[in-house]
Amino acid sequence: MIRTLFTLLTGVAMTIWWGGAALLGALVGAREKPGGIYHKAMSGFAKGMNFAAGIELELHHDERIVRDRGAVYVTNHVSWFDVFTMAAILPRFTWVAKSELKKIPMFGRAADAAGIIFLERDNRKSAFGTYELAAKEVQRGVSIVVAPEGTRGTEYALRPFKKGPFVLAIAAQAPVVPVVVYGAREVMGKPGWRVKAGRVHVHFLEQVETKGMTYDDRGALVDEVWRRMAVALEELYGVKSPQGGANPARRSA
Repeated sequence: MIRTLFTLLTGVAMTIWWGGAALLGALVGAREKPGGIYHKAMSGFAKGMNFAAGIELELHHDERIVRDRGAVYVTNHVSWFDVFTMAAILPRFTWVAKSELKKIPMFGRAADAAGIIFLERDNRKSAFGTYELAAKEVQRGVSIVVAPEGTRGTEYALRPFKKGPFVLAIAAQAPVVPVVVYGAREVMGKPGWRVKAGRVHVHFLEQVETKGMTYDDRGALVDEVWRRMAVALEELYGVKSPQGGANPARRSA
């Protein structure tokens, strides 16, 4: 209980401090750039939350992090802390996040100022417009982190992926880096808000190049990335995902 309360209070403090920094940057017209105020705000917030939760990060194959251009990082999603661990690691990045987060007092405004791209998940046309905006950011050199399962799961087994993030990668002709995060559910899972200290493993898998792919290749790209992540989860942790679990993604945005 003490850990949970400390993490909550840290979240409030980090929102005021780093959120205020992002809002101030937007107020004075600061531009997004490598190592700029917006990246520092997102990274600083995430590192503060990880510290408060007592997380020990263990990176695997971090040499696969793309540093010389924009990329699309595709990660599984079982906890808020798989978000924070990724944000504490990556250089020059932003997120595609659900639009509901924009309604959180101060946090939403600060996240918007920092460049978080908000997605209306129930509006297909708006969602693809959002991914088009994200593709332009990737072409500009900013990496995008997405959780194509759409929302937090209660288990590590992969659920179907939505196609939108992969359409984004193809539009940007950017590499897709599959990422498996394991251990975050034990820190704080769904449902519930209790926080426990723990070790979180972040596995960067081999990237999938999209150069030369077209919109018609999106389904095959979804399947390949899903397969790599499912194989990694089973080989590393014995987690089996449903056979053919990627296929429904062909019918969803």
